[in-house]
Amino acid sequence: MSVATPSPTRTRSVHPVDERLPTGKLAVYGLQHVLAFYAGAVIVPILLAGAIGLDERELIHLINADLFTCGIASIIQSIGFWKVGVRLPLLQGVTFTAVSPMIAIGLAAGGGTDGLLVIYGAVIVAGLFTFLIAPFFARLIRFFPPVVTGTVILIIGIALLPVAAQDAVGGAGGDPTNPRNLAYALGTLALIVAIQRIFKGFMATVAVLIGLVVGTLAAWAFGDAHFGGVAESAWVGVTTPFYFGWPQFSAAAIISMIVVMLITAVETTGDVFATGEIVDKRISKVDIARALRADGLATTLGGVLNSFPYTCFAENVGLVRLTRVKSRYVVAAAGLIMIGLGLLPKAGAVVAGIPHPVLGGAALAMFATVAVVGIQTLSRVDFNDHRNIVIVGTSIGLALLVTAQPAVAQAVPSWAEIIFGSGITLGSITAIGLNLVFHHVGRGRGPAVAGRPGADSISLSQVNAMSREEFVATFAALVQGEGWVAERAYDRRPFGDTQTLRMALQEALFAGGVDEQRTLMQAYPDLGGLGEEAGADSAAEQSEVGLTRLDEESQDEFTRLTGTYRERFGVPLISCVRDIGARERVLASGWERLSNSDAQEHATAIIEIAKIANHRFESLVADANPISAARTRSLDRAGS
Repeated sequence: MSVATPSPTRTRSVHPVDERLPTGKLAVYGLQHVLAFYAGAVIVPILLAGAIGLDERELIHLINADLFTCGIASIIQSIGFWKVGVRLPLLQGVTFTAVSPMIAIGLAAGGGTDGLLVIYGAVIVAGLFTFLIAPFFARLIRFFPPVVTGTVILIIGIALLPVAAQDAVGGAGGDPTNPRNLAYALGTLALIVAIQRIFKGFMATVAVLIGLVVGTLAAWAFGDAHFGGVAESAWVGVTTPFYFGWPQFSAAAIISMIVVMLITAVETTGDVFATGEIVDKRISKVDIARALRADGLATTLGGVLNSFPYTCFAENVGLVRLTRVKSRYVVAAAGLIMIGLGLLPKAGAVVAGIPHPVLGGAALAMFATVAVVGIQTLSRVDFNDHRNIVIVGTSIGLALLVTAQPAVAQAVPSWAEIIFGSGITLGSITAIGLNLVFHHVGRGRGPAVAGRPGADSISLSQVNAMSREEFVATFAALVQGEGWVAERAYDRRPFGDTQTLRMALQEALFAGGVDEQRTLMQAYPDLGGLGEEAGADSAAEQSEVGLTRLDEESQDEFTRLTGTYRERFGVPLISCVRDIGARERVLASGWERLSNSDAQEHATAIIEIAKIANHRFESLVADANPISAARTRSLDRAGS
């Protein structure tokens, strides 16, 4: 009698984004997000109240309403329901892009609470508009390749650094020459870095929280942190819908706020891509649509609950990267804490007592980390393509112009001030626009094949008309000048499109005999050991990951690896270094491949040759990326 063996149960792995942490950790991590976020959260109602003439009592209500609604919006975005909320660790806050337009709307309506009611009418309609257009905006995701998203993320980080710097010297009107302010800021930053270096695990993940607490205590000990507002604040303060009266609707105000939300949608898209990069989760058009619906719903809710337009807060994106705590439930916990602060003015007053220099020191680390995420994204961009250099360089240049010289917004017509009033806005729009101009506009002219550097472009029809000798001379460079691959691909002509041409070359490579393939392998140079015979393509590829600029120690490591590999397999070590990235990973990959069997390593080397040839093909042949093209066609069909 046989005994049935129970099948092993399969445990479904949980993505770090969906990990449910213990309650204690959720509370601590959530509080860290709130403390890092607080100053940016309350600055918009403070600026607006002062500009349109609201009194102190009305300002306090605005701050409480802002925090309360921030909490709800963050829970919607991180937890999500139906098709609303991206379900990533993204904290929601009032967008700074809306400050100038809201002030203009409020003053045009007479200021005070009368102006506030017109602002709320515009906010409610703009929120509904954003909610409804979210799926249509998301279909534009093909216009956000790494060259755009990386640039936008980098600009967000760079443009936020002056905000951190202003806090570090004491906030608006602070004294940059005050040594205490500098000491608090640099001390907080140094403590965060030290904790990250010395500790691991839980302590390292709450480094920002510890830095803020210790920095505040130090400032309080020297008399530079004040909590007098705690005694003056009420214990409970509840915001009620339409507290200031029923909203008023103005067509001009609504149009202005819709423009704000369209610009904010671009920034939200950048933040979602940045967070996806950090938590290692692929972002699709569905995710963008969910995030924008959450923005729209939160903005509409803000107009009802006496708050303002909402967007994903880039400040907290940097905190996720810095702490490496990826759970979205941490942001949900932060949302609950903010709801509590909105209902307990005394608790909010305690948080408000954190000195500006202490916040500035922590913000320097977080905002710079956002910029690093942008650099990480841009590392996947082909900068051998001069078009990408123009896109990134121009966008960053214009963003920094506005960031360093904000008064330039006054030199443009009033309708353009909303764009020139923010480095993030101007830089993002520039990146998107230039990507359209360089990579999308004019693609209908038909596929074309570009010659080698310095040669004239060659159309696909001309390729089909080439003689065998011309074809081999043009395409043998894809495989180090070995002609047999191009010879056999030529027999597949005429080519209907560039992908058919690519497939013919690939099939010829993989169908080659073993001896032919080994002869081809011998034509490739050693990694990190380039000579004059290596060729311009190999030199450029190895240069991208620094293999042409090795120091003496690294050169010895590569020499030892390639020598061992050649002794083991009898051919050079061939790797598509552009796909692997950093030279440390190139080394690690090479040593791992030494354990392969001869047959497996032969196949691996041919695959690496194919990868190298694919990259060269994309440089040689215009619009030759089949994955990008397929994605574009798919999205075009979805949008039609």
